[in-house]
Amino acid sequence: MRPGAEGKRAPEAEGKPDSAVVRDALGVGVAVGLSGFAFGVTSAGGGLTLLQTCALSLLVFTGASQFALVGALAAGGNPLTAAAGAFFLGVRNTFYGLRLSQLLALPRAVRPFAAQWVIDETAAVTLAQPTRRAARIGFTVTGFTLYLLWNLTTLLGALGAKAIGDTDAWGLDAAGPAVFLALLAPMLKTTTERAVAALAVLLGLGLLPVLPAGVPVLVAALAAPIVLYVEGRRQSGVRNDAPEEGSYDVQEEDR
Repeated sequence: MRPGAEGKRAPEAEGKPDSAVVRDALGVGVAVGLSGFAFGVTSAGGGLTLLQTCALSLLVFTGASQFALVGALAAGGNPLTAAAGAFFLGVRNTFYGLRLSQLLALPRAVRPFAAQWVIDETAAVTLAQPTRRAARIGFTVTGFTLYLLWNLTTLLGALGAKAIGDTDAWGLDAAGPAVFLALLAPMLKTTTERAVAALAVLLGLGLLPVLPAGVPVLVAALAAPIVLYVEGRRQSGVRNDAPEEGSYDVQEEDR
């Protein structure tokens, strides 16, 4: 061992400075939190009251589900169908929670409150941290910043929609889908994920003219199992086509 080496730790063992975790968490919280303005405008333009709009952000607090709900309602969809589409989009947060509960190991009394902040952004920041301390800081700062800003900008967006009148005339009905795609695009890192997204878009857009509002979103959820099934069949075929170990040796001996 080199002199003085015993007093040094490997860089990866030192963790991440708290200030760096806070900076990254604030960046995500502020950037995404400002998107609440688009939701407020979209929701108010879709016919929801100021109270209903703010209640969705306070109680639901998952942007994709909120946009899906108000979008379906604005298109004249059945409330139950719209709620079902929003529910299925929000189910993914349950899987985030299973992983984060082990990583954060929060006190039992705190978990019901922390569950409200389990969304895409807090999960991404938390899972990117090297230590439990950094994960807790990242989760808390991202969750608090995002929840505060999302609800504040939702209120401002709803009030602004009332002031500008017809949101369709301003093209603001496209704000919700645009924000959702902006949040989704960076998460599509593998070929399988891109294939699922592309098929979901094709199913959703292709079925819009023939199905009631809100139903195409539910059908688009079938994109994931379809792609995974095809991918599984493809990998199984590759394994079956691969020559067994030792087959080349046998062929050489027969010559």
